Amino acid sequence: QVQLVESGGGLVQAGGSLRLSCAASGRTFSKYVMGWFRQAPGKEREFVATITLNGARTYYADSVKGRFTISRDNAKNTVYLQMNSLKPEDTAVYYCNANDPPATDYWGKGTLVTVSS
Repeated sequence: QVQLVESGGGLVQAGGSLRLSCAASGRTFSKYVMGWFRQAPGKEREFVATITLNGARTYYADSVKGRFTISRDNAKNTVYLQMNSLKPEDTAVYYCNANDPPATDYWGKGTLVTVSS
């Protein structure tokens, strides 16, 4: 198993920036594909970004492409999500995800990001 703890959420005005962190403990971090998902009030959880084992490849939802950047530091067992040019529609609880294919996904408790108009 791996335990995930997100941090860095908060209140920010539209156009501002936040940097989320996800600290992992448990299994070897470098063997997990890492990702970020989010869930807005009254909506289903949606994919935001993912990053491969060594950080060579990244993938983003169209809604955040060009504004968000996912990265990882395997030495620190941490994955990051840099969020720039935030919009009110980015308001959501952001969840860190870890997957060791084909094993079960692991989730953090989430961190709330609120973007005001």
